[in-house]
Amino acid sequence: MTSKKTSKEILRLAIPNILTNISVPLLSSVDTALMGRFSAEHLGAVGIGSMIFNFLYWNFGFLRMGTVGITAQAYGAKDEAQMIHTIGRALLLAFIVSAGLLMLQIPIRSAMVYLMQTSDALTPFVYRYYDVRIWAAPATLGLYGLFGFFFGMQNVIIPLILTIFINVVNIVLSYLLIYHFGMNVEGVAWGTVIAQYSGLGFGLLFFVKKYRFLFPAFRQKVWLELAPLKTFFKINRDIFIRTLSLSTTFFFFYSQSARMGDYALAANVVLLQFLNWMSFGVDGFAYAAEALVGRYKGAQEQETLERTIRHSFYWGMGLAFLYSLVYWYWGDALLSIFTNQQEVMDYAQSLLFWVILLPVLGTPSYIWDGVFVGLTASRAMRNTMIIAFLAFLLTFYLTRTQMGIHSLWLSLMVFLVLRGIGQAWLYRKGLR
Repeated sequence: MTSKKTSKEILRLAIPNILTNISVPLLSSVDTALMGRFSAEHLGAVGIGSMIFNFLYWNFGFLRMGTVGITAQAYGAKDEAQMIHTIGRALLLAFIVSAGLLMLQIPIRSAMVYLMQTSDALTPFVYRYYDVRIWAAPATLGLYGLFGFFFGMQNVIIPLILTIFINVVNIVLSYLLIYHFGMNVEGVAWGTVIAQYSGLGFGLLFFVKKYRFLFPAFRQKVWLELAPLKTFFKINRDIFIRTLSLSTTFFFFYSQSARMGDYALAANVVLLQFLNWMSFGVDGFAYAAEALVGRYKGAQEQETLERTIRHSFYWGMGLAFLYSLVYWYWGDALLSIFTNQQEVMDYAQSLLFWVILLPVLGTPSYIWDGVFVGLTASRAMRNTMIIAFLAFLLTFYLTRTQMGIHSLWLSLMVFLVLRGIGQAWLYRKGLR
C-alpha cells in the first residue's frame, strides 16, 4: 500500500469518527450553555454531575477499547467466530457492570459528592441530576460495546448515524424539558437517559441487519471457553486500570477546582469544554489508528502497520495546530457561548493560554493510545498512564502554593506530555 492510499484509508475512517466525536462534546456544551443561563450553581452542578458520570463510565471504556482491538485483529485475520464472540462477551459484561452500578447507586452518589468536595449550595442540584441520569447506565455501557465492535469491523458510518441521532434527541428533549416543562438539571438528565436508550435500540437493529451473517459462527461453548475469556478479561483489566488513572486525574482536577470556589469551578467547567472539543476531534485519528493498526496486525502486514502509525500522527498533529490557532484567535468569543456570567468569564480568560497549548502538547498521547489499542498492548497503556498520573499529582502539590489554579493546568500539561513520551519510548523499545 502506498503512502497516498494509507492516508486515504486513514481519512476514510477518521473523518466520520471526527464528526461522531465532535457531536459528543456538542452535547456537553449544549448542557453547559443551557445551565449557564441560570446561575453559577446550576452550571457547576451540571459540571460536577457530568464529571461523576464521566468518572464512572470512562472507567468502563475498556468495553469499547478492548472490543475494538480484538475485533479489528479478528477482522484482519478473517475470523468470524472471534468477531461474534467478542461482541457477545462485551455486551454481557456491559450489562453485568451496569446492574452493579444501579444496585450501588446511593453509596456511589454519596462517595462521589464527598470526594468532589461539593459545596452545600451545589449538592442538592448534583443529587437531582445524578438520581435521574444513573438509569442510563445499561444503555450507555451497551453502546460502548456496540461502538467498539463497529469500529473494529472498520465501520464508522453506523457509529456516526447513532451518535448524531442520540445527540439530536438529547438536545431537543433537554431544551423542551427545561424551557417548556419548567425543569432545569432534571431536564438535562432525562434528555440524556431517553436519548441513550433510543440509541441502544437503534444500534441493536443496525447490528442485526448488517452482521447477521456472523450468527452461524456463534457457539455458546466457544463463547464461554476459558482461554479466550481470560485474554478478554486481561486486556480489559489493564485498560480499566489505565482508564481509572485517567478519570481520577480529571476527577481530581474538578475536585480541586471546587475547593477553590464556585467561580473557579465554573471557569474550569467551561474551559474543559475546549479540551473536549480538541480531544474528540483528534481522537478521530486515534480511532482510525485503533481500527487499522488492529486490522494490519491481524493480517500480519507490518510495513503497512508502520506507515499507518506515521500518517496517523501527521494528520492528528495537523488538526492539533488548527485547534490551537482557533483557540488563540477566537478564544474569548467561544467563552461567551458558554456563559454570560462576567465573574466566570474573567476567571476563564486568565487561564485561556493553557487551552491554547493543550492541542499541540496533548495530541501525541491521544494518537499513541489509538495505536496501543489496535495492538492490544494493554499493559503498556496501563503503565504509562499510572506514571503520568503520579507525575500529575507530584506537579500539583509542588506548585499549588505558588501558582494557585494555574498549578492544575500545568499539572495537566505534564500528564499529557509524559504519556506521549512514555508511549513513544515503549513502542520503539519493544512493541514495534
